[in-house]
Amino acid sequence: MKKIILFFLLISVFGNAQQSVLEQKINSIIKDKKATVGISVLGFENGFTYNKNADKKLPMQSVFKFHIAAAVLDFVDKRKLSLDQKIVLNKSNLLENTWSPLRDKYPNGNTGVPLSEILELTVAKSDNNGCDIMLNLLGGPKAVQKYMDSKGVKGFQIKYNEAEMHKDWNVQYENYSTTQSAVDVLKKFYDGKLLTKKSTGYLMKVMLSTSTGMNKLIEQLPKGTPVARKTGSSGKNDAGLTGAENEIAIITLPNGKHYAISVFVSNSTETAEVNCKMISDISKTVWDHFNK
Repeated sequence: MKKIILFFLLISVFGNAQQSVLEQKINSIIKDKKATVGISVLGFENGFTYNKNADKKLPMQSVFKFHIAAAVLDFVDKRKLSLDQKIVLNKSNLLENTWSPLRDKYPNGNTGVPLSEILELTVAKSDNNGCDIMLNLLGGPKAVQKYMDSKGVKGFQIKYNEAEMHKDWNVQYENYSTTQSAVDVLKKFYDGKLLTKKSTGYLMKVMLSTSTGMNKLIEQLPKGTPVARKTGSSGKNDAGLTGAENEIAIITLPNGKHYAISVFVSNSTETAEVNCKMISDISKTVWDHFNK
């Protein structure tokens, strides 16, 4: 019995030592940076956790498109919507002066596009018009909040759409998540606790095709690493402040195991390059930790 107790004590000590090394490395990355950096890591199979500023309510920006897409697919699962249904594009839902590959592809509107294409562009390319089209189909941000609440997602709030965030810099802070909430919801998603198996697989595939933020979480990972992710970025306001430079992801390791990571850089006066490099360096450090 004493040997068993000693064995588990040694495992605990070893685990704490590893945690301490990871903490030191991450602290060296964010040291002296003029920003609030929230970080959460969750190992799916081994239960490993790492958190820094994980309970701070930080603006999500486009990270919330994951939550919106999940809510849309929940409607699909309940047959309230269909991925095949056509959405009519026009000047009212193809706003100018916002990031929109959808508008670039259909500049004149006046055409019907399947909901699947809108969802894919919204998640994989972070389309702002597509985001608001989906929110309108759901009945607004309250529907997404209700859905996330029903799934036990804590530390998450959505009140405004993309158009409203573009009009008022400050409202982005009302669309918040903690980094802890972000990894927790990714775990629920991975475990099939948000959507049906079909919708889970579909959204996972879309997230694996994400092409935004190539200089963030995936930048220093081995080429070909499966990373299902969603990015978010506010840009800078006139005072040179970055509200949010974010990314969340489910990463598959070479041994087939997985971990979720969320890194939110908020209220930063650093350059965009420095903000993204922090996320990239943190991601590489966590990857190295899991691949010892």
